[in-house]
Amino acid sequence: MLKFVKNHMESITGVEIYPIISLLIFFIFFVALFWWVVTAKKDYIKTVSNIPLDNQNDDTL
Repeated sequence: MLKFVKNHMESITGVEIYPIISLLIFFIFFVALFWWVVTAKKDYIKTVSNIPLDNQNDDTL
């Protein structure tokens, strides 16, 4: 099965660019996410981390 897929993919022109694009998207996303986490304000992180424990906004019927 893998041999069939490999032979089929090799017949497509320009297919070698897709793994490079995928790697770049993956790398850029996680670098941006890491940068956001490092530069996030501590007050915002504390507020967001307490949302699951906040019972004041319960809308039970």
